[in-house]
Amino acid sequence: MSLFDSESPIEFSVPAISIRQPIGDFLIASIPSKLLCEIAYFDVRRMLKERDIETYLGIQRPLSQTRVTQLQTYVKTVDACFPTAVILAVEGRSASFNPVNNTLTLRNDPNPEDGLEPIYYRNIAKVLDGQHRIAGLMGYLKDDFQVNVSIFIDIDIEDQAYIFSTVNLAQTKVNRSLAYDLSELTKTRSPQKTCHNIAVALDQLESSPLFRRVKRLGTATPGRDFERLNQATFVEALMPFISADPALDRDILKRGNKLPSPNQAEIQKYPLRPLFVDNEDMKIADVLFRYFSSARDRWPNAWASDEKGLILNKTNGFKALMRTLMVICRVFQPPPHKKLPVKEDFDALFAKVQLEDKDFTVDNFKPGTSGESTLYHILVSDMRLDGQMNLF
Repeated sequence: MSLFDSESPIEFSVPAISIRQPIGDFLIASIPSKLLCEIAYFDVRRMLKERDIETYLGIQRPLSQTRVTQLQTYVKTVDACFPTAVILAVEGRSASFNPVNNTLTLRNDPNPEDGLEPIYYRNIAKVLDGQHRIAGLMGYLKDDFQVNVSIFIDIDIEDQAYIFSTVNLAQTKVNRSLAYDLSELTKTRSPQKTCHNIAVALDQLESSPLFRRVKRLGTATPGRDFERLNQATFVEALMPFISADPALDRDILKRGNKLPSPNQAEIQKYPLRPLFVDNEDMKIADVLFRYFSSARDRWPNAWASDEKGLILNKTNGFKALMRTLMVICRVFQPPPHKKLPVKEDFDALFAKVQLEDKDFTVDNFKPGTSGESTLYHILVSDMRLDGQMNLF
């Protein structure tokens, strides 16, 4: 394919079916990822300016390189899947549909009739939704990734903008807690599933300091009145203890392979990873059980309080405690110790902290990351862990 004005006519055909909805007729087709990457282009900015509705939408939707990088890694995993359709707009002179054999033919138009702009191969299809997925597939070398697409032919700019705004502004995002809860259904191990299982275990065990305190689906559970943590908050705070790249670990395990034993540098960064690699998830749960039991015993009133404005048993308190636990675990892990802290160790550390139950207020620890960081630094400083990685 040439990228110059003198490119030759090019066309290809793909299977497709016609769909009728209130907006009109459109096609659903299957296009190999390589071809889709070659013919698709992103022009949201121009699309929005055409009808002066950019102010109404208020967004440009530039590509997020972070998101693209994540998807480029994801598409190489063993069970990569884009089940929802990429939405494209194509001019009528670049498309023809045969309803007899359900075939869509797409073509460029490099030498159009007078008065028409050329349509080059690289610009056959305008992307209305799915630009990150397409960018994530660029450079994918295999030929086993077909992408389902919805193709609107000769759709005017107003309808293009409507589809764009509906898909990108009105859709409901998946609740992260629900996503982690669904990991329970997977058959193979993964960091996500391990962290989910530990959250559930600590939530269901009556002697646990987190008994009935975790919102499994991110929303209040009927019959409970003291849920203070979203499951997503718990899982995302625990995952850095066991994995540098949860998606990669999941893919390795999904393929039936074993995770390599971590070296000392990895253990220093992810101190509970050896337990995860050795399939000792219950020991990870034991560490959290002991730690939060010790925090509960140190500040029983703040831990049990339902008073508005107290933060120890809420998200900010939990996150600060988890950050502190990371430091503690790193202190205990390096050789020659290679041991995990027990409750007596946690008790001794918490006994050094000068805070009392009445101190855990939003006045002292502001909502958001600033209050979380303030509490974290107080805990680490009072425990005399800051900068002392060989304390024990």
